[in-house]
Amino acid sequence: MTGSHQTLALVLFSVFVAVTLGITTWVSRHRHGSAEEFYAGGRLFSPLENGFAIAGDYMSAASFLGISGLIALYGYDGMLYSVGFLVAWLVVLLLVAELVRNCGRFTLADVVAARMAERPVRIAAGTSSVAVSVLYLVAQMVGAGSLVALLLGGSSEAARSWTVVGVGALMVIYVSLGGMRATTWIQIVKAVLLMAGTIALTVLVLLRFHGDVNGLLSTAAERSGHGVDFLAPGLRYGGDWTARLDFISLGLALVLGTAGLPHILSRFYTVPTARAARRSVVWSIGLIGSFYLMTIVLGFGAAALIGPDEVRASSASGNTAVPLLALDLGGGAGSTGGTVLFAVVAAVAFATILAVVAGITLASSASVAHDLYASLRRRQVKQYSEVAVARVAAAGIGAAAIGLGLLARDLNVAFLVGLAFAVAASANLPVLLYSLFWRKFTTRGAVWAVYGGLIPAVLLVLVSPVVSGSAESLFPGVDFHLFPLQNPGAVSIPLGFLAGWIGTVTSTEPPDEARHAETEVRALTGAGAV
Repeated sequence: MTGSHQTLALVLFSVFVAVTLGITTWVSRHRHGSAEEFYAGGRLFSPLENGFAIAGDYMSAASFLGISGLIALYGYDGMLYSVGFLVAWLVVLLLVAELVRNCGRFTLADVVAARMAERPVRIAAGTSSVAVSVLYLVAQMVGAGSLVALLLGGSSEAARSWTVVGVGALMVIYVSLGGMRATTWIQIVKAVLLMAGTIALTVLVLLRFHGDVNGLLSTAAERSGHGVDFLAPGLRYGGDWTARLDFISLGLALVLGTAGLPHILSRFYTVPTARAARRSVVWSIGLIGSFYLMTIVLGFGAAALIGPDEVRASSASGNTAVPLLALDLGGGAGSTGGTVLFAVVAAVAFATILAVVAGITLASSASVAHDLYASLRRRQVKQYSEVAVARVAAAGIGAAAIGLGLLARDLNVAFLVGLAFAVAASANLPVLLYSLFWRKFTTRGAVWAVYGGLIPAVLLVLVSPVVSGSAESLFPGVDFHLFPLQNPGAVSIPLGFLAGWIGTVTSTEPPDEARHAETEVRALTGAGAV
């Protein structure tokens, strides 16, 4: 990219970072130091504010960069991500949002521990939450590296690596100093910027084709080299039975995984009531739904105007399709309009990454401090020391995400998020649904449900083509893959539910009917909710 691209984009990056650091500093001066303030922002946000923040948390680099890139490369099959991410919110709205807000305080483990033996359940749920969060963070780090590599012409691996380190350092600062209140306002600012940028690009794509969507799709199909097959199922997931099963596995993971994401669940605790939590989800569905419809236009627009070959040449996994599209829509390389639009989109994408990693890091550090640390300590932990542990945990999680992000830098960010969704759906969703709806559920069932989904999901990824056995693997030079699918959801999600059932029916501990009845009343009515 030209020097003007770099300069303008870096200036816009710097402005966003300065604004968000200013928000964080301001919030840190007004904090009270309590766990409720750090984890839930004092529960002071309105449904509208929280709806924008949820949308900001959910519309990640995977959505903005990864999905559009997959559609540009694979057409119809890439749209599965857009559809799956959106449909998942119906599960959240109908089954989870209000009940979770009524039953818990800060984390997923609070909901499960309401009617179980606390220590084993908190350790299991906390471990699972950290695993999901780190996987999700890796995707954001990869997106940041791809973006800056494109900005610098793709020639500087050192700059790419230092970008990942810089994003990790910023997210630790956001979380450690500002907690949930600063993170929420960063999410709101980012959601507004992302929606504005996406709307602008979508309008420009449609204007280029004079509003003719059919013309857009026809041009994309023609330029793809696959003809009408580009607009039909099967280009990525239709080759053989393995690819088709991978398609089903990915769909299950996307639709069921959202309800088990720790950073999404924690957002329901930032509003004062369950009704406000439900209204927050309604607001977020409107924002998220319109956004994912626009990613379809951007993906096919990139295929039509840039072409899959040029997208793949810039980034083998398609992560740079949207910035390249912005450059073309603005007038092409070397034009003032292209430079400005490219820089704005790059800055918005970078803002997206910073905001999302802050939310995920906060949720995972809360799990470490509120669930793992508090459970492993034998005596009662003071609120202030727990918050201090959360701040230290944020640094440790940031370091782990940086290391894994450097390792996985050539994978598509939407694909990486699909793995995180599979682990969330396998480990967190079974224990959450059983706790809310199964009267006979026991502590052993809860622990088995978590580990029975988490361990198979992680092991299957390690012995899948994602890690070895193909040119696109993390370790392309070796082959120790035993599991044929790239996404483990079709196997690990049923195993999580099965393990929870087996653990419960074989448990010698009788289910606590009284605590279940209390939890059920609290979940459905809000009586006694924090």
